[in-house]
Parts: sequence; structure tokens; C-alpha cells
Amino acid sequence: MGQRAAIYCRVSTADQSCERQVDELTAFAERGDYEVLGVFKETASGASANRTARNRIIDLAQARQIDAVLVTELSRWGRSTQDLLNTLDKLAGWKVSVVAMSGMTFELDTPHGRMMATLLAGIAQFERDLLSERVKSGLAAAKARGKKLGRQSGQRPKSDRLAPKVIALSAEGRSYRWIARDLGISKNTVAEIVKRRKSSEAPQVETAL
Repeated sequence: MGQRAAIYCRVSTADQSCERQVDELTAFAERGDYEVLGVFKETASGASANRTARNRIIDLAQARQIDAVLVTELSRWGRSTQDLLNTLDKLAGWKVSVVAMSGMTFELDTPHGRMMATLLAGIAQFERDLLSERVKSGLAAAKARGKKLGRQSGQRPKSDRLAPKVIALSAEGRSYRWIARDLGISKNTVAEIVKRRKSSEAPQVETAL
């Protein structure tokens, strides 16, 4: 057999299936004489940072157990241009390449791979500059309309306003993750609110002098 490979498949929503990607990549691996050590599938939006299956592949790469990652297209692997560039660079350090069915192979230790990395870095910087420009333009437009930006004096932070609901849901036995998703705040914020509440309810012990 040839190089050891992991197949990575991703769909964006639960009503989609990875099976087509699996079939296509399995056939692609056979044609390319890859030894497939595992097929990793997950459902996650393109921008989602929660990529359990992808992280498992990265762990395999770090352990030098695979030589390549097979994907139908690069957008399946990278969350953004910058994320793609970062992970390609990390994989290159372990001598692992990302191979797309389009025929594009990213190996940053080759002249072609370094050229592609330079192009991706330029695109990533362009995306950051464009986003920054849009944010500044949006703030300027809002200010011109007389809209006050930022939290106003006397306005309570969102976490403080939601604290009673957090405490009530926690008392019902809801998990921090469930509460965070339901109220639109982070799990860390939920944990901090509950921690503050428990601290305020803790009995005060007087120390005799």
C-alpha cells in the first residue's frame, strides 16, 4: 500500500449526510493507492470551532500515524483562509499533507506548497483588512445616524441581567451548556454567575481573635 491517510468528511447541518463524501473519497483513495486508516465524519458549520473529528485527525498527524488527509474540497477542512493556513502549517511540521479531490495537494515543504501558502496568507490578510474596513464603515454610519455606541452609563451588562434566569435554570438541574445555548451566552459566563451566587450564599465564618 501507499501513504497512510485519514478521510475527513463534514456537512453543515444535521439533515445532510456525509455518505456521498465517504464514497467519493474511498474511491479516490483506492485510485491513489492510499492506505486508509480511518474515516472521520462530523456535522458542523463552516465557521464552527468545535471540530472534534478534525481534532482527532490532527492528533493522529502529530503522532506521525498518517501521511495525508483526504478531503473532497478544502472548504470541508478549513474554517477560514487563516485557519486553513494555520492547520496546513501545523501539519507540514509533521510531514502530513492535505489532499483534495480536485487534485490540489498542499505540502508546505515543496516549492509549489510554499507558493500556495504565500497566496493563502495574502488572501487571509485581505479578508482581515476587508472585515476591519466593514466594521469601521458600519460604526461610522451608525454614529452618523446618532446611534450611541457601546454600553451606556447605568446600563447593566447582559450577564447581570440574565443572572436570575441562570440561577433558576441551574436550580432546575439544567447543564451549563444547555443554559448557555438557551440564553445566548457563553458556558464560562454561566459558570461564573453560578460561582458568584454560591460564594454569596456561603456561610461566613468568624475567626476569634
